[in-house]
Amino acid sequence: MQTTILDPSLTQTLAAAREPGLTLIIGNKNYSSWSMRPWVAMTAFGIPFQEVRVLLDQSDTATKIAEYSACGRVPVLLAGEITIWDSLAICEYLAEQFPDKHMWPQDVAARAMARCVCAEMHSGFTGLRTDMSMNIRAKLPGRGRTAAAQADIGRISEIWEECLSRFGHHQFLFGDFSIADAYFAPVVMRFRTYGVSLAPALNAYCERVQAHPAVARWIAEALAETETAPKHDAELPD
Repeated sequence: MQTTILDPSLTQTLAAAREPGLTLIIGNKNYSSWSMRPWVAMTAFGIPFQEVRVLLDQSDTATKIAEYSACGRVPVLLAGEITIWDSLAICEYLAEQFPDKHMWPQDVAARAMARCVCAEMHSGFTGLRTDMSMNIRAKLPGRGRTAAAQADIGRISEIWEECLSRFGHHQFLFGDFSIADAYFAPVVMRFRTYGVSLAPALNAYCERVQAHPAVARWIAEALAETETAPKHDAELPD
């Protein structure tokens, strides 16, 4: 079961968040690609958690996030007295705590590659992040197609093609839905917003990701948001 708290009274909510169980601190669903990854993973694998949504680009955003983590960024996972403030670290923690969920592929070679591609996504693709920021409500076909972003699109296509052909059996990247698919879900959102043309097999993969219940729920809730993040909208490419 999952409950959502928007802009909570921080003192009360922080105390509640430290109770047994898991609390995930996220930003706006429309914009926060980093938040999307662990949220989708937890939802897809049926891991119960409380959600606290902190609106981005507000005068008190930094203060609110600082109540949960000194890093000043979302997402943050609170697990009792444990604080985990990095999206990949959150997913690794969850995979350790819920081994029966098989959040990573069970095959050794597939699992190693899944970790590699998630790490590459985590630390790279700055062109795509900068020039094609996530904005699920927007429709901007052809925008943001800088040389750096186009190079990143090419590399992501290579990753997807190799994973799907070697391990995915043309379903998800490693057959069953995994952390890797949750990690690339924000990229699927970007490709949808900016109208990126892909090979038919990769388009089909994007459609499967969007249709996954956890991703579809995130999209629906992003579309239902009425709040805006002025800085994030201002950064949209001309």
